[in-house]
Amino acid sequence: MNNRTFKTWHRKLAPIVFLPLFVTAFTGMGYRLGKSWFGLSDNFGEWMMYIHQGSYLGSQLRSFYVFLNGLGLVGMVVSGIVMSGIFRGRRTTSPNDSPTEES
Repeated sequence: MNNRTFKTWHRKLAPIVFLPLFVTAFTGMGYRLGKSWFGLSDNFGEWMMYIHQGSYLGSQLRSFYVFLNGLGLVGMVVSGIVMSGIFRGRRTTSPNDSPTEES
């Protein structure tokens, strides 16, 4: 696939996966920081993990939610890395290609 295809897929998928990924990240950080730094109650921790794990969807949809959330994250990361060009070969420049200042 070329860079344009990845950009198109990334642009179409980003709005769809944003909210579930944001909720998962926010509740995961909230749980850990709330328990460790702020000493919040176990009830708070249970509530945050209930949201974080998608338990509100029921036992059958919970696994599907976690799978799609992970798949969306992997897709966003892969398409973002490909678009960044980090794995493209380095282009060599000759001394004649660099801009020079003329007085």
